[in-house]
Amino acid sequence: MTEMGGYRDRVAQVDLGDGDVSYEGIDDADAEKYIGARGLGVKYLFEAGPDVDPLGPENRLAFMTGPLTGTQTVMSGRIALVTKSPLTGTVTDSHHGGWSGARLKWSGLDGILLDGESDDPVYLFVEDGEVEIRDASHLWGKETDEAIDALGEEVDGAVGKNLSVMTIGPGGENGVRYACVMNEDDRASGRGGTGAVMGSKNVKAVVVKSGTDMPKPADPETFQEGYQQAMGVIQESEVTAPNEGGLSVYGTNVLMNATEEMDGLPTKNAKYTSTRAYNDAEGIDVDAERVSGENVEENILVNDPTCHSCPVACKKEVETNVTHKGEDMNVHMESYEYESAFALGPNSGHTHRDEIALMIQRCNEVGVDTIEVGNMMAMAMEMSEEGKLDDVETIDWGDTERMIDLIGEIGNRSSDLGDLLAEGADRVADAKDAHDNSLAVKGQSIPAYDPRCMKGMGIAYATSNRGACHLRAYTPAAEILGIPEKVDPYEWEGKGELTATFQDLHAISDSFDICKFNAFAEGIEEYVLQYSGMTGREVTEDELFEAGERVYNLERYFNNLAGFDAEDDDLPGRFVEGHPDAVPGQGGSEGELCELDEMKAEYYETRGWVDGVVPDEKLEDLGIDVGPGTGVSAGDSAAPADD
Repeated sequence: MTEMGGYRDRVAQVDLGDGDVSYEGIDDADAEKYIGARGLGVKYLFEAGPDVDPLGPENRLAFMTGPLTGTQTVMSGRIALVTKSPLTGTVTDSHHGGWSGARLKWSGLDGILLDGESDDPVYLFVEDGEVEIRDASHLWGKETDEAIDALGEEVDGAVGKNLSVMTIGPGGENGVRYACVMNEDDRASGRGGTGAVMGSKNVKAVVVKSGTDMPKPADPETFQEGYQQAMGVIQESEVTAPNEGGLSVYGTNVLMNATEEMDGLPTKNAKYTSTRAYNDAEGIDVDAERVSGENVEENILVNDPTCHSCPVACKKEVETNVTHKGEDMNVHMESYEYESAFALGPNSGHTHRDEIALMIQRCNEVGVDTIEVGNMMAMAMEMSEEGKLDDVETIDWGDTERMIDLIGEIGNRSSDLGDLLAEGADRVADAKDAHDNSLAVKGQSIPAYDPRCMKGMGIAYATSNRGACHLRAYTPAAEILGIPEKVDPYEWEGKGELTATFQDLHAISDSFDICKFNAFAEGIEEYVLQYSGMTGREVTEDELFEAGERVYNLERYFNNLAGFDAEDDDLPGRFVEGHPDAVPGQGGSEGELCELDEMKAEYYETRGWVDGVVPDEKLEDLGIDVGPGTGVSAGDSAAPADD
């Protein structure tokens, strides 16, 4: 039990097989060690064990908030979904914003743990700290927007007012390994296949009804000092300043032109480092500016919605019309994100702005990860070019008409190509001898930052605990934006240490659970004040950083026990110096490749790991006392290199 501020000290344990719901408090020591949300979620996942089948009933799916979720804290509308990923086989946590995290806290719960598997489709209804399991047979098969509308009518509440719906679509129901969970207003827990795990348990949705019972800080004076300081730096930042900063005005897609200009935008399945290089080499009419945040803001933006307690309002709601196969289609969706636009646009060989908007909308409706879908499209296009899909179906570069239809076929597994691509990059590569066409790390495909240009992203992708990811360690903050200070994006030295620092910092914010975008302005000082003020537990900067390090090491330890080590901390060969498949960068990134071995050595030394494994001494130093230990000592030598 914990009496610290910010917690409800109530977690629902749902046994779907028996249909039972029980409740428990949060162990005070666990709250201090792992904070909440991501950190506590991984601790709860450990109880299910690292060896479970991700799509089996033994796997656990945790919906977790943190001590700052749903409070006055700036950008505190997040919720973490934590599970073992069916895409990667690693631990994964996937977060979304909006209001569902805040409403879960306001309803009287810190989290929900889903165990087992229901015999029939169900949804969970949450109100006043109680969870009720309800029949969802009539909802099964519905796309996410249809399910949200139906539940809004069925439950006595108003979606977006006092009601939040987190639901899967056909993608989750059909076990697409990168299916996501959609919140109202197109917020997604997108990466890692959390939707597939939810679907494997026959859970269609989690519906939360609540008032606005916002947790009060245990130490109001300290909290208010932290809040005012945080608001001050957010308002002063060129990135986050409300209605003025780039993120606020243009959303995440403010980065499209920036990465293009520095030749760091993976294009045509990362054969090129910009659309400009693609155009110059092949004479293709592509231009990243057409799908940039500036272009979207000028032409199709209709609203700037926001999440709980967020003054930045980075979400960009768009509306446009697309003619698809002779049919005029209205597109109205939120939001036109940078990662989605990259994957479904330049990386798939085109820059058609409005067609990308329709594709994002279709991904949201079907309930599949936009980043993974776009990467799978690009992989299939490159495989088609090389004749590796002749026995299934080929798809041409930039064929937007086929891409739009294929999204539904992936979610429903309704065509041979859709069914194949639904399995994710690693399984497609195994089936078709196409590993050289994959942009995946540990089975998860890269986001929109080219590691030949931003070397920090190279080691961040390689060592991410959930597969290729920019949000485990957002090194572009330093490499592009100069936050907290500017570093040379092409220099590899120091990137191992920089990445570890960012990983630990983001583990803290994910465990609070607050939006990572605050890190464009806030730092550890603001984190300490807000956390200490809310919980009433005084911590130092070093103690908070150690908690972030503990969470990251706990995740790595989970992965080690699931069979992952240094061999899996790899990058696609086209990015790596000395690899036979290497494709050097172009333009401003001319000739650049990732010095992966050097960065890994520096990173492991910073972490104190042995061949990518957390040694037992490290577990002991960090007070991680779950699981059997790795049996690896810090004194062990690295395995000899192959001759």
